[in-house]
Amino acid sequence: MYTVIGDLKSRAFRVVWMLEELGAPYTHRAAAPGSEAARAVNPSGKVPVLMAQDAALTDSTAILTYLADRHGQLTHPAGTLERARQDAMTFRILDEIETPLWTAAKHSFVLPEAQRVPAVKDSLKWEYARALARLMDDLTGDYLAGSAPTVPDLLLAHCGGWAKAAGFPADEPRFAAYLKRMRARPAFRAVAGQLQPG
Repeated sequence: MYTVIGDLKSRAFRVVWMLEELGAPYTHRAAAPGSEAARAVNPSGKVPVLMAQDAALTDSTAILTYLADRHGQLTHPAGTLERARQDAMTFRILDEIETPLWTAAKHSFVLPEAQRVPAVKDSLKWEYARALARLMDDLTGDYLAGSAPTVPDLLLAHCGGWAKAAGFPADEPRFAAYLKRMRARPAFRAVAGQLQPG
C-alpha cells in the first residue's frame, strides 16, 4: 500500500494517476506545499511525496519512474534503446514544456512579490508554444515513446492541464487531439473526478 501526500492540484495528480493506471492500492492525503503535513514527510515541504516501503520518495518524475519500474508497466525495460528514447522524451518535457510553466508560476505566486518579474511570462508562453509545436512535429504515433503510454505521456498530459489553467497557448490542434486521448483513459478520469472545485 502506497501513500501519496500532496494536493491533487499539484504534481501529486501525476502520481495518483500513475497508481490508478497500475491498479496499485494507495491512500491519498491532501497537503499543500510548505504545509506542516508536507514538512512532516519532506523537510523542504515540497509535494508530492510517496511513502513506499517505509521511505519517503520525492519529485514527481522520480516517483513515476520508480513506480513504472517496480510494477513493470508504463515503461520500457531499463537498459534498452526504447527506454533511452523514453527517458530522453521525459527529460525533454521537463526541460522544454514544464520549465516555462513552472517559471511562470514562480513569477505569479511562488516567489516573494519583490522577486517576481511578471513581464517574463510573455517570453515563457512563446517558448512553451515553440517547444510544444516541435514536440508535436516529432510525434509519430498516438504516444510519445511507443505504441502505449509511458511515463512521459503522463507528464505531458498533466502539463497540458497546467498550461490551460495558467493561460498558456492552447491552439495546437495535434496537442488537443493527444490530450483528448490521454484524458479519455479511465485512470485519468478517476483522478480528475477526485478534484475539488475551486
